[in-house]
Amino acid sequence: MNRLLYLASQSPRRRQLLEQIGLTPELLLPGDDEDAEALEAVHAGELPEAYCARVTAAKLDAALARRVARGLPAAPILCADTTVAVDDLILGKPQDDADAARMLGLLSGRTHRVITAVTVADSGLRVAALNVSQVEFAALSPAQVERYVASREPFGKAGAYAIQSQAAAWIVNISGSYSGIMGLPLFETALLLAKFGIEV
Repeated sequence: MNRLLYLASQSPRRRQLLEQIGLTPELLLPGDDEDAEALEAVHAGELPEAYCARVTAAKLDAALARRVARGLPAAPILCADTTVAVDDLILGKPQDDADAARMLGLLSGRTHRVITAVTVADSGLRVAALNVSQVEFAALSPAQVERYVASREPFGKAGAYAIQSQAAAWIVNISGSYSGIMGLPLFETALLLAKFGIEV
């Protein structure tokens, strides 16, 4: 029987991916007193890979403190963050329709990086991994972008799209981890969890 695992992520996709490999994590989500969005602020000059690793580490620090404050039993806590990057430009979650259309325009007809950092900690042990995948988009027409933005799918997603959504029809090629592009690279995650005695 697998031991208790906390997932400190509001992403339903990450929970589904863990369930896909036979794990049933307990959610350890921020309370109303926490400003989770503030952790995702980009520092000036920060490169996408460094940004993603830093944000994930900060989320884990917050989750460790949250577990203690709530008096919950000790167990491994998993955090992850996904960043979409065009060259060194970080594309976060779109603020509005125009921002979503801008991001999709930047992705149109070219290859971008999807970076997902994963980190797990418990009882003094802390491990991390970084997965970088390449995704090539077809050229998008203004009408395609307009329809996709109108579907509301871009919102709440780094880079204004989800690979498991209708945007999959635009993906010419991927090189890397499909699950990493979704938000949790399962190969790296399984390796990290094994260090805590959690086998998949």
